[in-house]
Formats: sequence, C-alpha cells, structure tokens
Amino acid sequence: MSLHRDPLLQPFQLRHLTLRNRLISTAHEPSYAEGGMPTDRYRLYHVEKARGGIALTMTAGSAVVSPDSPATFGNLLAYKDEIVPWMARLVDECHAHGTAVMIQLTHLGRRTGYASGDWLPILAASPIREAAHRSFPKAAERWDIERIVADFATAAQRMQAAGLDGIEIEAYGHLLDNFWSPATNRRTDEYGGSLDNRLRFFRRVLDAVRAAVGPDFIVGTRLVADEAWDIGLSRAEGLEITRRLAATGKLDFLNVIRGHLDTDAALTDTIPIQGMPSAPHLDFAGEVRAVSGMPVFHAARIQDVPTARHAIAAGKLDMVGMTRAHIADPHIARKLMEGREADIRPCVGATYCLDRIYEGRDALCIHNAATGREASMPHVIARSATPRHVVVVGAGPGGLEAARVAGERGHRVSLFEATDKPGGQLLLAARLPRRRELAGIIDWRMQRLASLGVRCHFGRYVEAADILAAAPDIVVLATGGMPNTEGLERGAELAVSSWDILSGQVAPGERVLVFDDHAGHPALEAAEFAAEAGSTVEIVTPERFFAVEMGGMNHHLYAKAFHRLGVRVSISTRLLAVRREGNALCAVLGSDHGPERVERHVDQVVVEHGTLPDLSLYEALLPHSLNLGEVDYTALLAGAPQSVVRNPDGHFRLLRIGDAVSSRNVHAAIYDALRLLKDC
Repeated sequence: MSLHRDPLLQPFQLRHLTLRNRLISTAHEPSYAEGGMPTDRYRLYHVEKARGGIALTMTAGSAVVSPDSPATFGNLLAYKDEIVPWMARLVDECHAHGTAVMIQLTHLGRRTGYASGDWLPILAASPIREAAHRSFPKAAERWDIERIVADFATAAQRMQAAGLDGIEIEAYGHLLDNFWSPATNRRTDEYGGSLDNRLRFFRRVLDAVRAAVGPDFIVGTRLVADEAWDIGLSRAEGLEITRRLAATGKLDFLNVIRGHLDTDAALTDTIPIQGMPSAPHLDFAGEVRAVSGMPVFHAARIQDVPTARHAIAAGKLDMVGMTRAHIADPHIARKLMEGREADIRPCVGATYCLDRIYEGRDALCIHNAATGREASMPHVIARSATPRHVVVVGAGPGGLEAARVAGERGHRVSLFEATDKPGGQLLLAARLPRRRELAGIIDWRMQRLASLGVRCHFGRYVEAADILAAAPDIVVLATGGMPNTEGLERGAELAVSSWDILSGQVAPGERVLVFDDHAGHPALEAAEFAAEAGSTVEIVTPERFFAVEMGGMNHHLYAKAFHRLGVRVSISTRLLAVRREGNALCAVLGSDHGPERVERHVDQVVVEHGTLPDLSLYEALLPHSLNLGEVDYTALLAGAPQSVVRNPDGHFRLLRIGDAVSSRNVHAAIYDALRLLKDC
C-alpha cells in the first residue's frame, strides 16, 4: 500500500491537537517508576516509542490521584507535586520527536491492597471484595467522594502544568466505574440505584476536572461500556452511558473497553492472549463510535498491522491501540513510513509483559530485550567499524538473536544447527495449538538473517575441529540443554521428560503423572497435551500453588483446559521415587511438610526439572579461546564490550548464552545474546 494511502499513516485531528498518525500506545503501568516518579527508565521507554514514530503515548496505567489508592502496579503518584518536573521532561523529549503525551488518572478503589503505601483503608462503592486483590473495602463515604473529586481536579492541574496534551480518566475496573456496575454498587443513597445516580460520582469528577483545566485542555475517558457479566453493567446500559457522557460536551474522546477484571479469567477475556481471538471487541468499539458520535480509541489484542489498518479503514476506530505490539517493537510507525512493514518485530501474544506486571514485576517483552532497558540496550543496532567473523552454534531463540545482532553489526556470521530447522525448544512449546504464535519469534529472526546475509547451516553437527578450521573471531555457543530428569531418590530412569511428550517421541500413557519441579510452561504443556490425547493426568508440584513462575493470564488458559479435561493438580507434593510394578509404575509421593508417603499407580511418569547443558563442545574450545570462557560481569552490567584476555595465545572470544549456561527462559537467552553481541 502506498504510504499516502495507508489508513494508519493519516493524521487525526483531536480538537486542537493534530496526531500525526492513527497509532497509540494505551495506558499501562510497566512498573519502571521509582518512588512513584517517572524517572529515567520510565521516560526513556516512552521516548523510544516517540522516536519510533507513534502519534500518542498514554502514560501510566494508572497514575493514582489519592494516597488511599496504593500503587499496586508500581503506579505513578499523581497526587504529589514533585511529579510535575519529571513529567515535563518526559513530555518535552517526546514532543521533540513529534509524539503527543497524555496520562491516565485514577483512583484504584478496590483494585489494590491496603497493606502497602500509607496503610489506609481501600474504597469501593459498596463493601464487596475484588477476588484478584483480595482486600475487603469500605464503602466510600460522602467525605471520601468530596475528597477524591478534588484530588482528580488537582492531579489534572499538575499534568496540565507539566505540559501534557491531555488526560484520560479511568473508569475501567477501578473506583469510578465501580459505582456504575450493578455487580459492585449496592448503595441506597444518591450514588446508587438509577443510572443517573450511579453516574453522579463520575460526572462530579468530570465537572471538577474540566473546571480545573479549562475548556482547551483535552480530557477523555477509558471506560467499560459492557462488562460482559450477567450481574454487571450490560451492553445496553454501557451504550447509554456513552450517549450521556457525549451529551455533556466535556469529553474529547472515549477509549472503549469490554469486560471486567476481578478475576484472572475475566481479565484474560478482556485482554486476550495468544490462542484467543484477535481483536474480539473491535466491532463493539465501532458500535460505541456510531452510538456516541465521539472519537473512539480502543486496544485489545490488535497485535498486527493488517488488523489495525482494518480498524481505521472500516471506520470502527479513530485511533488504534497497539500497546503490546509496541512493547515488542516501538518503531512500528517509523517502519511503516519507511516502507519496511515486513521488518516489524511481531507481538506473539505470549503476554510475558502483562503477566510480569500483574505479578508485581517490571514489564518485559519475551523477545525484545531492549524494551524497558533503553538506557543500556539498543533497539537499533549500530554497525561496527571492524568487521569480524562470528560463529554461532545453535539455532534456538538465543542463537538466532546472537546471529541477528552480529549480522546487524555488519559482521560475517555463520550459524550452525544440528537439526534440520531452527527453533530449539520453542518448536516444542509451539506444538500446543494455542501457543503456535511463538513461532513468530523464530520466523522474524530467520527473515532478518536472510536480509543480513547470514549463512545458516542446518543439519550440521559441528565439533571443535570444525570451528577451529573456520578461524572465527567470536564463537557463541547457544546449544541449549537437555532435559534433566534427575533429582529422585530412585527410579529416574523410568521417567520420561516433557520434551518426550511434546515432541511426539513418546506417546502419552493411559494414566499419567506429571511432576512439575520447574513451575513454568513445559510441564503444564505436557500435561495439557497428554490430557487432550485422552490420558488421565495428575500434576504434582512441591510448590504452594502450581506454576509459580507463570503469571495469572497464561495460568488461566491452562487452568481452563485442566478443568475441562479433568486434570488433577496436587500442590505441596514431591515425587520421591518411581518403581516398576508389573506393567505399571508406582510413583512414591511425599511432602516437604511432613513424613507421610503415598503411592500412585500409573502408566507413565513425566518429570520436568529444567535442563542441563552439554559441556563437551564448550570444554573442547576453552583452551583455544582468549577469555577461557570468562565473562566480565562488571562490563556486562554496564553495557560495555567484553575485553577479558586470560589466554594471549587464544584465537577467539568464547561466549555461552541461554540454556547452554543454565536452565532459564526465552527472554534470558535473547537478553544474553543482545548484551553480549551488541558491541562485539
């Protein structure tokens, strides 16, 4: 499509503000703040998207306006005056790249916990607990409402003083829309009952904000217009709310959400992940646009450019949110403008980013290790002034990233893989049908390697002599690991691994016990794979709950499948031993919490205990290397090149990454590759 005709690249006029294209990053809290302030890491994250050409970046998710709204997601503290200079610097730097900046303001209500911050009671319309955050709220009193209305107004003034282009008032799973929903509002006063009464609090906030910032500052709302819940806000009421808010003349845009957030299951339906439908709420957002007559923004698994382009071209949206997609690649707009759509790093829907946020950690992309690390990790790799020969062994995600980064540096790169195709362990992960999008991690890198002229050799098992003969300057071992089924008192040889099940090398048995001593995806994938094949499956884990390394959004789809398939889950239980009894196996189970032992008679025991690296090639190459395998951690953590020389007679620098070092995850392998090769 020619650039001047691409719907995504057309400007949009939002009152006095001209947005240069139709792409936005909607509000989310990456948990990069320090002390509730948008310091360097937070600022650089948004500036990178501005550098990448996005029209509007919406900060915070959300910035809290009152101290009795504890920052459960690392939220910005909009009730503190000291936020103004921090936000002003962020805004100035984004504006310098042509990007508008807004902020989402909220009171979290019951969507937080009392046991942090100032330890104040949390609030809700009525004293109804939210399952996800578990605290028991008090019903907001009139003096609370008066106080919070004023807090919204003063927070908006701070953002106006910082030079932001506008604000977005949050009414989506938080305090304000808590008053809208019949599921959470049981009040009998002037804030409960009729729709007018339930809207009263929001209208008071809107009136106070508009009075505080004047008529020329942009004010919008991110609102739930249908909770998709039999006891919640209905579609009909939600559409009526949009009509009534439009009629006030005090809002400039609606950012539409469909669903509710009070459980992991509900949250995942609202913000779908891989294996779920793409853009499931887009048509509904288009209906809101038609009914309200207002500019409409929307984001919910719009992860690819064709879907986003359709949303604009079909008139369903005015601005399209590609939020997780910009975590994967903050330069989407720039690449579109340069005619490089094929170079866009895809969002694969793994939702590693949001799962980390909801577990109280910082947002990271599963396969872009530069996101959130802009101070030290580049999104655009600089070319080296000194071309070298780089040999990479292993074509899993880490090896492919190493080859890509070295290729972007302008080096001559040779990649060797023992099997006949790239992917490594990701090929196993992607065998579960709903996780097949993970293949995009491999496909994008293979496309980049082809563009960079990297020489890929598949079905080629290399030994030390082969590498020495190639006379490389740098050798990267990305050979991964092999399943570790050890750790039992006895009988480990009778068990199979999750790899065996997922690869199809071993057929699932009729009765299967899966011992998950890893707490990530592999055991759960193997269990689901076996259960779908008709096996009776029990998962046993020594953890307090299963899959502690996995966030709630990915957890939900496993739990949903296990519920449907009748998979049994036993926590606080450890597999101690396996012995053969006739044609069956006897699994001996115990617990760290007591001496009791129980036995399960099954046909198959699957052990997931991570991987162990094969050190043979590494040890054979060590004496020929300059650094004897050593990594200078001080330089690594400072983002500086590796320069260790322990063997002056060596011929090359030897580096190991990913599971070739120790059992870790995809992101770790890709991060290893980026930070070790970016300055090579």
